[in-house]
Amino acid sequence: MTVERILPTPEAYDLIELVREIADRELAPRAADFEARGEFPRDVLRTLGRAGLFGLPYDEEYGGGGQPYEVYLQVLEEIAARWLVPAEAISVHTLSCYPVAAYGTDAQRKKYLPDMLGGGLLGAYCLSEPAGGSDPGAMTTRAVRDGDGYRVTGTKAWITHAHHADYFNVFCRTGDAGTRGISCLLVDARTPGIAPQPAERTMALRASPVAQIAFDGAHVPADRLIGAEGAGFRIAMQALDSGRLGIAACAVGLAQAALDHAVRYAREREQFGQPIIEHQGLGFLLADMATAVSVARAQTLWAARLKDAGRPYRIEAAKAKLFATDMAMRVTTDAVQVLGGYGYVADHPVERWMREAKVMQIVEGTNQIQRMVIARHLARD
Repeated sequence: MTVERILPTPEAYDLIELVREIADRELAPRAADFEARGEFPRDVLRTLGRAGLFGLPYDEEYGGGGQPYEVYLQVLEEIAARWLVPAEAISVHTLSCYPVAAYGTDAQRKKYLPDMLGGGLLGAYCLSEPAGGSDPGAMTTRAVRDGDGYRVTGTKAWITHAHHADYFNVFCRTGDAGTRGISCLLVDARTPGIAPQPAERTMALRASPVAQIAFDGAHVPADRLIGAEGAGFRIAMQALDSGRLGIAACAVGLAQAALDHAVRYAREREQFGQPIIEHQGLGFLLADMATAVSVARAQTLWAARLKDAGRPYRIEAAKAKLFATDMAMRVTTDAVQVLGGYGYVADHPVERWMREAKVMQIVEGTNQIQRMVIARHLARD
């Protein structure tokens, strides 16, 4: 079903219609095939980039779309409802643009942002490590000054676009132990000494594999430092606040797709002489699914509107990521149940959506981390 939206400008309505048209034509028909083959849809992403969807929430001065976050997130939701991989790719890329956009010098913004936001480049965000996923303060990847730059050594893990990115945001240690010793470098992916490792064998999102990246003395020019030395942890956490909203929007879109598919099936499938949606047990289940999707969308957009207004939104973003991704896991699981045995086979996409929902509870900070963030806020407030 078409989601009814309230958008801030006529331009935003036109944008949503354009996105729906592109997503229906270019994305939905390809999702199952690309997922089955495990092929990264680079050409598809170039199409989305040319349509202006790689820089929506950033300044028009540097080639961005100048859209508020509440519009950008609804674009992500529409894309995720057709195919999660491109939506997640845009969310990760948007995250990778944040350090330069928010902390770069004027010269860095002018040099790098136009290609980042214009769709010509694809970015990756290198924060997690094999032994430090939820504890970035314990990272061991180190950047040592060497003449006119830094030598970076260490390993990053769970990197989306590891084999396909044109640049990496690399968070690495330039100082002492703890969060104050972390800095952010913008690294060209073609730099010698950088070696993406074999892709992980994942439960889902097989068309967008993740992998470790090994840095072996990779030389990064000093003018690629984003912000001051030691500011990396602050940059990373602020970027993740907005990135969590992107994941929440992806989860809402995924759940909406599962709900719509389950409703269509329940209207058509007959048992005991009537469509199964008329049976109270199924009808109530679908009603709960529809309510949960709407509530998650409302929380996600509320956090986005706080961000757009320049007000604190970190806790509301954590709530949105937590609720929306847990919701997506429940709704996709229930969609499989609605279809019964048919839900368990790949002829219907609900089994893939259920697998895809699981990763939403893990990326951009596990939901246990979101609960910790919220609980700590409650203890202090």
